[in-house]
Amino acid sequence: MTAPQVDLTLVLACYNEEEIFRSSVDRILQTLDAIRVSYEVIFVEDKSRDATANLIREAIAARPGKPLRAIFHDRNQGRGATVSDGFREAKGRVMGFIDIDLEVGPEYILPCYLAAGQGADVVIGLRIYRLYWHSLLRHVLSRGYHKLVSVALGMPPLDTESGYKFFRREAALELLSKTKDPGWFWDTEIVARAVEAGCRIVEVPCLFQRRWDKTSTVRPLRDSIVYLRRLLKYKKAERGG
Repeated sequence: MTAPQVDLTLVLACYNEEEIFRSSVDRILQTLDAIRVSYEVIFVEDKSRDATANLIREAIAARPGKPLRAIFHDRNQGRGATVSDGFREAKGRVMGFIDIDLEVGPEYILPCYLAAGQGADVVIGLRIYRLYWHSLLRHVLSRGYHKLVSVALGMPPLDTESGYKFFRREAALELLSKTKDPGWFWDTEIVARAVEAGCRIVEVPCLFQRRWDKTSTVRPLRDSIVYLRRLLKYKKAERGG
C-alpha cells in the first residue's frame, strides 16, 4: 500500500449505480470541498450491468483538477473485495467508505473523519432510522441481526452492517490483512476483527433516510439468511463453534 499523502481517502464502491450516480457524486464532492481537508476519492467499479463504468469515466474526465481515480473490476467480486481494493490503493491518513446512494448523507463525513483523527481506530456511522411501514420488516431484521452478532460473537451491539465506516490508516492495514469475506459479510467481519484486536471503536449517530427513487438490490429475507449462514460459519471457524 502507498504511503499516506492526503488527510482522507473516500472509497466509493459502485455496482449498478446509474440511477443515482451523478447526483450523489455532486453532493459528495461539494461536501468534501467544503470541509477543507486534503482528500482523494477512489471509485471501485464492480463490473456493473448498467452504464456505471462509463459514468465514472465521465465524472473523472469532467473534473480534471479533482483528486479522483478509479479501479475497474473485470468480474463481479462483491462488496468486501471492492472496498478492500480501494483501501489498498488509498493514500489517506484516514480511510473511509460510504454507500453511494447516500441514504446516509455526506454531511456525516466530517464528524466521522474528526472522530478518527481524535483517537478512534474505527468509526461507524450508527444509522438512526426514519421508519415507514413498508420498510419496517427490513428495519426489524437489521436490528435483530445486530443483536444476534452481539450474542454470537460476544461483542457490543454495534451497527456492523452500516455502509458508513472510517478507519485510522494503521488500523485499516492491520484489519485488512485479516478480513477475508469478499461479500456483504465483510462489514460484519471487519468490525468483529476490530473488536478482537482491541481497537477503539466509536459510533457516530447518522440519520438514515430510505431512497425510493432507486432500484434496491436488497432482499431482506434472502439476505438475512445469507448473513446468518456466514455468521455461523465465521463463528465456527474463528471461535470453535
